[in-house]
Amino acid sequence: MSSFSYIGKNDRRDKKQVINRLVERFILALLFVTIVLMPIPLGSNRAWAWSLLELVIVLGTTLHCILSFKNGRPLVRESWHWQLIIPLSLFCSYIALQYFGLSSHIASMDPYQTWVLLLKSLSFTCFVLLVCSYCTSAKRLRLFLTVIIVSGCLQAFYGTLLNLLQFELSPIWQVAEGGRARGSFVYPNHFANFLALCLSLAVGWLLSEMSTQKRHHSIRGTLLASVKMLLSRKLILRLAVIIMIIGLILSRSRMGNAGLFTALGAVALLALVIYRNPPRLLKPLVISIFILDMIIVGSMFGLEKVKQRIEDTSFAAEIRDEVAMDSLPIIEQHWLFGTGGGSFYGVFPNYQPNIYSGFFDHAHNDYIQFAVEFGVIVTVLLGMWVLYALFLACRSMMVRQDKLYRGVAFGCAMAIVHMLIHSTVDFNLQSPSNTLLFLTIICMCYLVRYLPSEAKSR
Repeated sequence: MSSFSYIGKNDRRDKKQVINRLVERFILALLFVTIVLMPIPLGSNRAWAWSLLELVIVLGTTLHCILSFKNGRPLVRESWHWQLIIPLSLFCSYIALQYFGLSSHIASMDPYQTWVLLLKSLSFTCFVLLVCSYCTSAKRLRLFLTVIIVSGCLQAFYGTLLNLLQFELSPIWQVAEGGRARGSFVYPNHFANFLALCLSLAVGWLLSEMSTQKRHHSIRGTLLASVKMLLSRKLILRLAVIIMIIGLILSRSRMGNAGLFTALGAVALLALVIYRNPPRLLKPLVISIFILDMIIVGSMFGLEKVKQRIEDTSFAAEIRDEVAMDSLPIIEQHWLFGTGGGSFYGVFPNYQPNIYSGFFDHAHNDYIQFAVEFGVIVTVLLGMWVLYALFLACRSMMVRQDKLYRGVAFGCAMAIVHMLIHSTVDFNLQSPSNTLLFLTIICMCYLVRYLPSEAKSR
């Protein structure tokens, strides 16, 4: 009788383990689907779109809580996860204080928009928790990279196709194309920023696939290396980089293009200094992206139009710099606590001295908009958190021996530098899909620093 009970307990235990694995894989699949689908409905920058996004994240978080409680595991599984969760939780708490207005100094001037932003921020925090909890090995990190790059290629292909076929309106969302590729986004610069972030990770992964060993140049060795490259991930990643660069060029985004290649050059120079054993083809890869992609491919798809837009740029003709300058009095008056999350939309018209040719619901400068809405202190603290993630990526490039982690760290550093540059002239962090992708990259800075080596994870 005891033997039968023992077998029964083993069966129940095995059944429980199978259910746990299925739920865990479902949550992982949910994250992958979210990454691919989040930019499709207009960059999730409509109320119905970000509401669906929040519901999907809440579903994943609920399953994570149930799975954790059933197995007696903590919700935050690793100590370093708190370095991500605590800053985001404090940020959400600050937005909640603005919304409830317990003090007249910290009350939001637009409570409804602050409430909307609070819900978004809570869902973003949950998404970060899920990424940290379920990206637990080098294999899963590769899956995340694959999904992000596939999402970038889909956006680039769709935007390029509509632009080359000269659609006046996008066939799905009926958004005016205006001669610039925009994928499924409303704003071409958000499209360019999304592609640049995906591109950065693709370049980093491609770098990790390159050998660090010196080889003797022979005809036989060269032929074998060429055949191996044709059958490896390198060729697919290289094609993905070219596809996304074509989409980026066709977006005609000045800072999107300039920021990407500036970030690539800056991080490549940094890598040559801090890499202990740099890949042999690091410099040829960077040079090929500048020459082959930017000049040759760019000349075929209208790089001169981007160049012309940059040359024609003047502060006299630009309005976005006036919006940024006219926002400074708001910061002077509310520098400590800000006017409330999401309140720029309603507050700025009261300080607007002139009537512009267009309607501006954002400051076209993320630094200024964050300072307006949250105050200077909170903005500086958030900036320090992002810079710390950049430091972790650079540290991983220096000390990690695993090629995958070093390559992904390169891509993360490149993405952060690009975002720091691009945010000076645009409001990319006001787009839910771009914000969620950027937070995923911040998570990867921690993952490549703290995940076990690939051999141990196997």
